[in-house]
Amino acid sequence: MANYSHAADNILQNLSPLTAFLKLTSLGFIIGVSVVGNLLISILLIKDKTLHRAPYYLLLDLCCSDILRSAICFPFVFTSVKNGSTWTYGTLTCKVIAFLGVLSCFLHTAFMLFCISVTRYLAIAHHRFYTKRLTFWTCLAVVCMVWTLSVAMAFPPVLDVGTYSFIREEDQCTFQHRSFRANDSLGFMLLLALILLATQLVYLKLIFFVHDRRKMKPVQFVAAVSQNWTFHGPGASGQAAANWLAGFGRGPTPPTLLGIRQNANTTGRRRLLVLDEFKMEKRISRMFYIMTFLFLTLWGPYLVACYWRVFARGPVVPGGFLTAAVWMSFAQAGINPFICIFSNRELRRCFSTTLLYCRKSRLPREPYCVI
Repeated sequence: MANYSHAADNILQNLSPLTAFLKLTSLGFIIGVSVVGNLLISILLIKDKTLHRAPYYLLLDLCCSDILRSAICFPFVFTSVKNGSTWTYGTLTCKVIAFLGVLSCFLHTAFMLFCISVTRYLAIAHHRFYTKRLTFWTCLAVVCMVWTLSVAMAFPPVLDVGTYSFIREEDQCTFQHRSFRANDSLGFMLLLALILLATQLVYLKLIFFVHDRRKMKPVQFVAAVSQNWTFHGPGASGQAAANWLAGFGRGPTPPTLLGIRQNANTTGRRRLLVLDEFKMEKRISRMFYIMTFLFLTLWGPYLVACYWRVFARGPVVPGGFLTAAVWMSFAQAGINPFICIFSNRELRRCFSTTLLYCRKSRLPREPYCVI
């Protein structure tokens, strides 16, 4: 540890004013983009009632977590860089800031991305169960569970079970990763790696599910019998009968449905998964997977540096690599709003109509049901 500290001090002494300027400029840009972007997405999700659905409730929680980290933790990093990589506040403040940083991103975001991956699989593979069970209160319970688990994991180092301290090489207060024989950070890192691996496996299973459903036999068309556009007989697809049962049919009762009453009250009736909804769920799943992939990409170098500290004895982490890894982890807090706007057509349309007031006329969708 003495050699490690000595080498780290030499690296810090060689920092040029240009390096400090680049750090302050980039961090200030990250803080502004993260706070403004996540705040705009949060306002959009709250204001637009068409977005009051399960995936966007969980997205709102992710935005709040990034705002918490960017608005509270990053300014202290900015101050420490400005003061020459020194911590001018007390030990208790350092522990509180480290706790909030580890809580909001290192644990909460990882747990939430895993829960989102499970809900994405349910939305496509078990859509009926998803639409009936995943309500606002279910999402609220998931959010409370994730925050509870995150607090339970991040709070023990505050009581010196493990260590929260100021790391000069990173210019921030965070978990001090030392040798696995001297600290319990290895268990912390293994749990995080397990969560990220499980998230990738869920998305992999979802990809296999969608790919298997594409392998269908060619359709053999048989002529259907039509009486006033009711379409019945061997060649009927069942669409007209489904529409008639749902209350959208007109004219006489189809011969194959004699004795079955038409459902006149369709208010509150949930439709089954149709093609448009399936495409929309796939787009939302793609958006969340891009978030997960970029989270793993931007945090990957920092995780490598942490494992390096835990297992390596002699050589220290190179200063340039560690600085780049830390600033990449900071950038992750501001990248989600861009993913939401550029990868989700629905959010982009709602953003332009709700916040930018650029309203476009859209034809209403014809309500129908598929059995």
